[in-house]
Order: sequence, then structure tokens, then C-alpha cells
Amino acid sequence: MAEQNIIYVGKKPAMNYVLAIVTQFNNNVDHITIKARGKAISKAVDIAEITKHKFLKEVKYSRVNLDTEVVQGERGESNVSSIEIILSR
Repeated sequence: MAEQNIIYVGKKPAMNYVLAIVTQFNNNVDHITIKARGKAISKAVDIAEITKHKFLKEVKYSRVNLDTEVVQGERGESNVSSIEIILSR
């Protein structure tokens, strides 16, 4: 997968990410991966649902991956949940 087809969910409003996804699909991209960790997971799901139900009804979920990543923080290592949602035409 090309790096440009990956959307990393962070602190921006959900509609910014939805707009980025719609723009990429309009540029003839076949699939887009939405990635998020920790508290951003629920926003990633919202972004995928908004995209699928309000803007691009032909888009399907081709795969959803759940994982736990070990992150080095100020207080040592900790486990952080992550999600990868792959949308395709």
C-alpha cells in the first residue's frame, strides 16, 4: 500500500479526515487505510461511518485490524490499542 493512502487520526476534527478520504477517492484511489491508536479509535470509527453513509455510499469495509502496540512513554512501556480500517471501492 502506498503511504499516501494512509490517514492517521489525531486531534483534528473528524470532518477534516472525512474530507481527506473523499478527496483521495475522487482522485481514483482504490483503497484507503484509516489508522488510530488509543482514544482516537472511536473517532476513526466515526470517520469511516460518516464517509461510508453520508458521502461515498459505494465504499465498503475490506478489512478491520485490531492490535495492541507497546509504546515507550515517560513512565516506561505501556500497551496501547490500535485499529486499522481499510475502505475500498
